[in-house]
Amino acid sequence: MGRAHEVRAASMAKTALMKSKKYSKWGKEILDCAKAGDPNPDMNQPLKKLIERAKKDQCPAEVIKRALEKASGLKSGNMKETHYEGYGPGKVAVMVDCLTDNVNRTFTDVRQIFSKTGGTVGTNVGHLFARRAKFVFSGMTEDETLEVLMGADVFPEETSTDEDGNVVILDDPKNASAISDALDASGKELDFKEQGVSMIASMYVDLDEEAKAKFDRMMEMFAENEDVQDVTHNANIAEEEDEE
Repeated sequence: MGRAHEVRAASMAKTALMKSKKYSKWGKEILDCAKAGDPNPDMNQPLKKLIERAKKDQCPAEVIKRALEKASGLKSGNMKETHYEGYGPGKVAVMVDCLTDNVNRTFTDVRQIFSKTGGTVGTNVGHLFARRAKFVFSGMTEDETLEVLMGADVFPEETSTDEDGNVVILDDPKNASAISDALDASGKELDFKEQGVSMIASMYVDLDEEAKAKFDRMMEMFAENEDVQDVTHNANIAEEEDEE
């Protein structure tokens, strides 16, 4: 059908994948919030607010429903959390968190994704990461953020502004709730790129063109697997590429 058709098809596929990953991110945030409290939004105000933000960002109702069902399944014991570690293409350290009703199926899927992209699962890489409270958002300056936090007697270990103008807060995980409450009480319309507790790499790995292509494929396959809730890695790639 010609080169123009191929370019359009590739562009449409890339756009669909970007939307899928964005919706998956909303699903994870809703699931995490529901796990931390009550999976019923009417009984969990932070969850209710999060769902409202997801809907405003055009997150499909099915994604929200599936996240709430998984949280309810976890509470009832019908779902289990599983964690896998290993090395991906180019010796990138990779950690995969899943929520599943069939551990054998999920392990097989994760192992195949590692294998098909030149990686190996089963090696402990957790020592290369540290658990940190991390918030990335726009809507306030760094000075305004510090004023809000200090007014709530919250003193984070590190605040900065990234190259896109977003405020970045890093702190001990035990302070995540206090930071979240202080920001919510600010009255500002904040646009969060990240919020909550994340695993931060202590070192990053550069990838050549071949390894980068395999790594991208691995991330696509994880994004397409409904059991996979989160993937943490130490590949040195641009943040916007990682979110695509």
